[in-house]
Amino acid sequence: MNRKFSVWFVLAAGAAWLLPAPAASAATLEVPTTKGALVSVLKSAKPGDILRLAPGIHGGPVVIDKSVTLTGNDRATIDGGGASRVVTIAAPGVVLRNLTIQGSGRLLETEDSGVYVTKDGDGARIEDNTLRGNLIGVYLKGPKRAIVRANRIRGLTDMRVNERGNGVQVWNSPGSIIEGNEIIGGRDGIFTTTSRDNIFRGNTFRGTRIAVHYMYTNDSLISDNVSIGNNVGYALMFSKNLVVRGNLSEGDRGHGILLNYANKSLIEGNVVRNGETKCVFIYNSSKNTFRRNWFQGCDIGVHFTAGSERNAFTGNAFIGNRHQVKYVGTRWLEWSVAGRGNYWSDNPSFDLDGDGLGDAAYRPNDMVDEVLWAYPAAKLLLNSPAVQTLRWAQRQFPALHPGGVVDSAPLMEPPTLPIAVRKSSHERPND
Repeated sequence: MNRKFSVWFVLAAGAAWLLPAPAASAATLEVPTTKGALVSVLKSAKPGDILRLAPGIHGGPVVIDKSVTLTGNDRATIDGGGASRVVTIAAPGVVLRNLTIQGSGRLLETEDSGVYVTKDGDGARIEDNTLRGNLIGVYLKGPKRAIVRANRIRGLTDMRVNERGNGVQVWNSPGSIIEGNEIIGGRDGIFTTTSRDNIFRGNTFRGTRIAVHYMYTNDSLISDNVSIGNNVGYALMFSKNLVVRGNLSEGDRGHGILLNYANKSLIEGNVVRNGETKCVFIYNSSKNTFRRNWFQGCDIGVHFTAGSERNAFTGNAFIGNRHQVKYVGTRWLEWSVAGRGNYWSDNPSFDLDGDGLGDAAYRPNDMVDEVLWAYPAAKLLLNSPAVQTLRWAQRQFPALHPGGVVDSAPLMEPPTLPIAVRKSSHERPND
């Protein structure tokens, strides 16, 4: 054996140790519904094995501490019997697919869940399952790069909201992806805290307190989700460097998008419409960019306060909101970027030079607005000669304005609709 060949052989032999075991070494194990069978088969299984659960009820709780796949056909069900966590994943690369998982305990202090993934469960995949009757649907408690995809999660509704668990809960699970799930009921749809580099994409939420609830989670993407009729659509709190793109909030009762100490983020191409209160509420949040969003049919389009500084608004559409902007302050805030502002459905300005921009600046706040915010009953006087005279005087003498938002380059036509606004309320935007 010459020297060149021997070196190649040693390198090739060493690399072979790094390759995964051949697929032929994995076995497919049939799991009957007899009592204790699932626990027994899990105990004897080897990493890489596939456990195929027979149709029917399989008793839990179970702990998966090997890299195996559990799959079912014809609606195989793992039932926790109302105790603790139904399935605990404590090994890397575990797959749960095409199962019904139900019957966890009901104690938040013990984090009772349908599927509970520990820090040892890196790369877990929970796909195409039905989770029902569980306190928390899926809890990612520390794994890296886990995937929760295309599941149907039904949260509890027979408890007070604060006693319920979340559809998917994420804690310190960097690189994990939550996508294509349908989440109904429970407390929050997705709740994340102390994490980073996550993707929440293409999920649908109904009947929750908050569809997507962010706390201390940075450098992440929230895209193409649909929130219908929840208390709050997207609550982004104590987080930074987020991209919030292409989401829909339809008929959410409180806020469509809420920012509380959320900074340096991009909010782009989202649609908030027909909310009962505020399309957007910005509280103590700075250096964010709002671009090409569609805010329609809310009592207040955007309400911002409490030290929110250096937020940029350009190319957005404000359509048919009872109050387009609520800003209580004496500073002037410019809402145009590089000569391009926003579209306002109640802007009476003309475009005599045909450049697509209003010839006069748009000011959504005036003295009358401030009176109405302080004394709502004064709405009865909106059409009175005194109020109309006051508004005419402010248009003639801008110095009478108390401060507030100014759009120096208002658009005469709304921007191209984001994809979400062209969708029916009952469809999820495409990825």
